[in-house]
Order: sequence, then structure tokens, then C-alpha cells
Amino acid sequence: MFKHLILVLFVILVSCDFSPAKSSSSAKKKKKSIIETPIFNEDSAYLFVQNQVDFGPRVPNTEAHEKCASFLVDKLTSFGADVIVQEAELSAFDNTLLRAKNIIAQYKPEIKDRVLLFAHWDSRPFADHCSDPSRQNEPILGANDGGSGVGVLLEIARQINKKPLPFGIDIIFFDAEDYGTPDHIEFQEQKPDTWCLGSQYWGKNPHVKNYYARYGILLDMVGAPNATFYREMNSKYFAPRILKKVWNTAHKLGYGDYFIFKDGGGITDDHIYVNKHLNIPCIDIIQHDPSNDTSFGSYWHTHDDNMDVIDRNTLKAVGQTVLEFIYNEQ
Repeated sequence: MFKHLILVLFVILVSCDFSPAKSSSSAKKKKKSIIETPIFNEDSAYLFVQNQVDFGPRVPNTEAHEKCASFLVDKLTSFGADVIVQEAELSAFDNTLLRAKNIIAQYKPEIKDRVLLFAHWDSRPFADHCSDPSRQNEPILGANDGGSGVGVLLEIARQINKKPLPFGIDIIFFDAEDYGTPDHIEFQEQKPDTWCLGSQYWGKNPHVKNYYARYGILLDMVGAPNATFYREMNSKYFAPRILKKVWNTAHKLGYGDYFIFKDGGGITDDHIYVNKHLNIPCIDIIQHDPSNDTSFGSYWHTHDDNMDVIDRNTLKAVGQTVLEFIYNEQ
């Protein structure tokens, strides 16, 4: 009986494995290195949107476009990024040759483990949804449609410079996204893929051979007051895990009124071509307004897309969510 008791105790002790060395080793393996997330400054992001709008419409082949490109390069450089300007002549829907510039900011370019954040920086050459037909051929300021995503990413770049991450980050401002076929002009024959020309070009000609990132996050129209971001369907198909985690992060931070756990439509946007050509799982954080016929808001592709539709609270909700995600997603 006593022998049996000793044997039972021995088996229990072995099975419990109280070895201090092994326990310590296991704890080290499970321990996760987490960097405290920086605080996103919405006033700074708002100013960066204003800076872009002050140049006027940033349409390719214009002086405003050239000046804004220089501003963006200088800003990213001042935030410690290694900046590349990828220039290309791209053919628009009407065969206009656009002198496009993709602006690429690299943090720790020597590291293969990378994350991609992107937005488009050009603005629409037409106000094809303007209620006044006489103004439909005038370019728009694009404060929200273009400017807001860039403003948020500039502030994120500023924060990354102050508190570096252990992996590489690429922030890309794609050009010629908004030069797609206009709705107010009829064409007998329409060219395919007339939107997102900059990301199409980069996808086929990345700035680094065999470029790859763990995931990509696109920001498009992320500054309107009380904007709602539904789960864009192509994002749900390409990167369901990333989509779910980003939305969960937003809710954890208290931004559930912005990030809605409902499905929106499928949008042709820059993330489509990044995924198509480089197989990088990407999501699109883009405004979805189910009360509007366009689903983007009444100001979309009109002259009302100015600083009046930019709200600091929305910039904060999006910017803090993205920062929290990239600083804690290991």
C-alpha cells in the first residue's frame, strides 16, 4: 500500500512537472513584446488635411499637384522616413497622359518583415456629382476624398518617427486614383480599370523587387463628421482576419459608433490592385453611408468636399484605431 502511494505521488509530481527551468523557459516563450501605443493627435491630422487643400485641387499635370507632392515628400522626410518618388506616365480614360507620382515612405527598409499603410493623394478632376451642370467639369478640392486619408497617415508617420516599431513600415500615397471615367459624360466605348492608376502601376512595378507585407490598410474618406465604416466586402474576402481585428480594436477603444459590424458594398479601390498584383491581404477603411444613393455621402465628387466636411473626432477614431492595431498586432 505504501509503495503504491509513493508511486502515485511520483506520477503526480512528474506529470505536474515543477521544474523551475522549464517553467521559466515556457513563460519566456509565451511573453509578448508590446510597445505602448502613441497618442494620435487629431489637431495635427486636421492641419495636414488643411495643408493639402490649401494647394487647391491636386490633379495630375497641374502646378498644385507638383507643389503638394513636394510638401508630402518634405513632410515624410522630416518624420524620419526614407522617401522614394516613383514617377510614371499613366494613360487616363480619355488617353490623357498623366505625370503621376507615387510617394513611398519607408521605415526600416532593411527589414523584410513589413506592414503597408496607404491612401491616395490626388483629387478628382471633375465634380461629376455636382447638382450644377455648369460646374461638373471643374476639379474638386477633395478634402475628405483623398486629403483625409493622407492627413491621418502623415500623423501616423510622425508618431512612428517618435516611437519606432520593431518591424518595417511602408506608407504609400498613391497617385491618379481619382481620374476614373466620369459619370456625367457618355462614352461609346469605356476603357477597363480607369480608376486607381497609381496603385495599378505600383502593383506591377513595386519599389522593391519581390515586395511583400504581412497586411495592408487603405484609408479612404476617413474624415467626415459622424462617418460610419462598414466592413467593405472585398476586404472581407481578401483579409477577413485583419478586418475583424481592426474592427474589434476600434470597439475596444470606444469607437464602435464609427466602425460598424455590418457589411457594406464592394468598392473598386487601391487595395484591389495591391492584393491582385502582390497578393498582400488588404482592407479598406472607407466611409459607407447607407442613407445616400452613392453610399459615400452627399458631398462625394462635388465641390462640397472641402474643409467643412472634415471632423477632428473622426480623424481621431480612425488614426488611433490604426495606431493601436499596428503597435499591438504581432
